[in-house]
Amino acid sequence: MNQRAAVLCAAAVVVAGTVTAVPAGASPSHSPEPARAALTWKGCGTTGQPTLQCASLKVPLDHQRPSGEQITLALSRVPHTAKTYQGPLLVDPGGPGGRGLSLAGFVASALPKAVSAQYDVIGFDPRGVGKSTPALDCAPGHFASVRPDSVPSTEAIEEANIARARSFATACAKKYARVLPYIDTVSAVRDMDAIRAAVRAPRLNYFGYSYGTYLGAVYAKLYPQRVRRLVLDSVVDPTGVWYEDNLTQDLAFNDRHRALMAWIARYDKTYGLGTDPEQVETKWYAMRAALAGKPAGGRVGASELEDTFLPGGYYNGYWPHLAEAFAAYVNRKDTEPLVEAYENFAAVDTAGDNGYSVYTSVQCRDAFWPRDWDEWRTDNWSAYAKAPFMTWNNAWYNAPCAFWPTGPVGPVNLTNGELPPALLFQATDDAATPYEGGATVHALLRDSSLVVEEGGQNHGITLSGNTCLDKHLAAYLADGTVPRGTGGVDAVCKAQPDPKPPAAKVASRTAHGSTLHGLLGFRG
Repeated sequence: MNQRAAVLCAAAVVVAGTVTAVPAGASPSHSPEPARAALTWKGCGTTGQPTLQCASLKVPLDHQRPSGEQITLALSRVPHTAKTYQGPLLVDPGGPGGRGLSLAGFVASALPKAVSAQYDVIGFDPRGVGKSTPALDCAPGHFASVRPDSVPSTEAIEEANIARARSFATACAKKYARVLPYIDTVSAVRDMDAIRAAVRAPRLNYFGYSYGTYLGAVYAKLYPQRVRRLVLDSVVDPTGVWYEDNLTQDLAFNDRHRALMAWIARYDKTYGLGTDPEQVETKWYAMRAALAGKPAGGRVGASELEDTFLPGGYYNGYWPHLAEAFAAYVNRKDTEPLVEAYENFAAVDTAGDNGYSVYTSVQCRDAFWPRDWDEWRTDNWSAYAKAPFMTWNNAWYNAPCAFWPTGPVGPVNLTNGELPPALLFQATDDAATPYEGGATVHALLRDSSLVVEEGGQNHGITLSGNTCLDKHLAAYLADGTVPRGTGGVDAVCKAQPDPKPPAAKVASRTAHGSTLHGLLGFRG
């Protein structure tokens, strides 16, 4: 965070030297209007969202061959009710691989009613995801516990993890050879423009979280004339897409994990794990070592423990539940809370298998990944020396890209001087998309405005209870107002306070985060 000024000054130069131009066939200047397919909206309301509607849209698998094979996108909509209509507001939760159908209802209800009533708030499952077809599932049960230890301390452990990664890439190639060349960000952006055309809108309003910020910024690059309003929350750094971004995440998540250890130490009277953060951290790694030898409940080994605590780096509202599970294991030898925490936060079901399949397909296709495992080994051991918490776990999560069957198209240069003012939100201590990403994209999008949550630790910060942030969001969506400041930051909002341990233990240990954080796709 102490390099913000340098990042702001150098961003445009750095991006120009580290990413490609818009990929071939993705001209930002002369994109023809897509065919306008008819949409049939049908009621699919729920108790919480009685006006929700659903539809499906056919789009080309290959947008360079619009008359070729078609795939289907699943859409949802909360229609506008106000006399003043500002058009469609397309929303995306990130990922890649995040399901977006339920986000429309959340955004429509979380925004001030007078604002959301002016938009058709539209969610969608991107190509390959969820209710869109085909929905990818390369290797069902790939994350079934117990996996090999993520830290390759022996050659045998390393070979076991490499074999898992290679087998996943092979499975994807066998099942989806025809589809994989078209599961990428630019293809998804083409789909977004097909949605815009299908709802008969000359311009699109867009609101994306996490990876959804990259998706939105690429849309803005390819179709600047078709952007009306653009909101990016928790911004991906385009200079590191995607290998370098993951290594940067390792350092940031280690910082958040240590912040959790310090928080637990602060509440020693509740958790009994010590008052010294380093002592608490030592106990956590001792727990990890014990689970590597004897998984809790036969399900939670060392790798699964990392999976379980990783969400605490996205959202500190999970900290009390994680601390309780940690304390129960260490102080009472009770494994049940840890197993329950794993089931609540980390266990991968069919939806998770689908999300991971799309995540790897997009990331591996989007960017240039090392194909020499020696490079991965060197880089990740170097990162592990500074950040042991999730470095190797994250490496294996992305390792199929070392063996991916399709070549890369290369990331997109997001430098853009053709947009109306865009609004960016960034927390200073976000681990999944560190602060430098927001600063970089702010410098790349001319006339954009950056709102910073000072001391903010979470990922996905608007519509999560910070009224200062939400005021800026509502004003922008209402009439296009953006704050204007100096020194690279246009507005600063204070972070919300850390959580506190519950006053008393409740009967159920099941953890419930904020509605938003249940919708956001982790790892992106």
